[in-house]
Amino acid sequence: MGDPSGIGPEIIVRAWRQTVLETNTAPVAIGHPEVFRQAATRFAPELQIAEIATVDQATALPQVLCCLPAGEADARQAIGAGVSAVGGQAAYEAVVCAAQLALTGQVDAICTAPLSKAALHQAGHDYPGHTELLGELCGAPEVAMMLYLPAGEAVSGPHGLGVVHVTLHMALRDVFSHLTVESILATCQLAHAGLGRLQAGPPRLAVCALNPHGGESGLFGDEESRLVEPAVALARQAGMQVAGPLPADTVMIRAAGGEFDGVVALYHDQGHIALKLLGMHRAVNVTLGLPIVRTSVAHGTAPDLAWQGVAETDGLLAAIGVAGRLVDHRAARDG
Repeated sequence: MGDPSGIGPEIIVRAWRQTVLETNTAPVAIGHPEVFRQAATRFAPELQIAEIATVDQATALPQVLCCLPAGEADARQAIGAGVSAVGGQAAYEAVVCAAQLALTGQVDAICTAPLSKAALHQAGHDYPGHTELLGELCGAPEVAMMLYLPAGEAVSGPHGLGVVHVTLHMALRDVFSHLTVESILATCQLAHAGLGRLQAGPPRLAVCALNPHGGESGLFGDEESRLVEPAVALARQAGMQVAGPLPADTVMIRAAGGEFDGVVALYHDQGHIALKLLGMHRAVNVTLGLPIVRTSVAHGTAPDLAWQGVAETDGLLAAIGVAGRLVDHRAARDG
C-alpha cells in the first residue's frame, strides 16, 4: 500500500482492473482495508474491497480488490495528514507483511507503492528507504537499487536500460567515504546478475566516473584511477563486460542509444536524474541482491497530488510487468 497519506492507495485502486486484465497475476493488496475502501469510493466506485485471511483466497477478478489486512486501524488517520508516524507505521507494516509472504513462498513477488522516509523515521524505523529495510528483512548482505527502463522510444537497446547505484540514500558529502573498489565491484556483480534476469545474453555495463570529465587524468580528482579503474579491471577478470570509468555527462546518452544495457552510477542523483528524464513514469525500481522478487514505482509519495485522482498509474503497471518477467525467469531457471 505504501504510505496512506500518499498516492499509493489511489494508484492501486485505479490500476487494479488493468492489473488483472493485462498481467498474468492474481494480485493481492496488502494494507488496511478501510484505506482501500476510501480510495475506491473516491476513485474506483465500481471496485469492491474483499478482505481475505490468506493469499490463497485471492481471486483474479477485475472488479474485486482482494486485501490482506496489515497494520492498525489508525492507519485511516494518515489519509490527507501529510508526513506522520501513523503513515510511516502503516507503510512499514505492509512492507514487512509482504516480505514475509514472499520469503515463505506464499507470493511470487512484491510490488511496493511509495513510502515517506521521513514518516518511516517518525514511526521509529531508522531505514533510509525500502532497499535497506528489505535487505535487513531478507538477511541479504549486499543489496542495490536498480532503476530499469524497458525498451521503447527512449531506449534503443533491445533489452531496456538499468541503472544500478553504488551508494544510495545518504548526504552527498558522505558518498566519498563509502566509495571503495570493493563496493564498486560488488555493484557491478549485482548489476550483471540482475540485468541477466531481464535479457538473453550477458549484459554490457558502463561504470560512471565520479568527477567532471572523468577526472581529466587526475586534474579534478584521483577517484577514477584509485577506485573505479581497479574495480572495472576486477570485474573484467571475473568475466563481465564492463567499460569505464566514463564521464557521467555522456554515458547515459550512449547507453540509451543501445551501446550499454546497464550503467553503474556512483551516487543517487548521478543515476536517478538521467534515467528519470528518459522515462519518469515508465521507470521501475528493482531491488537487486534479495532472495525474493521486489519491484516498485520509481516515484515518491507525491503529497501534492495525493487523494485527488490525478496521479499517474503507468509506473505501477510497469513495475508489476517487470516483476512478472523476473518471476518467469526464476521459474525457467529453476525448472
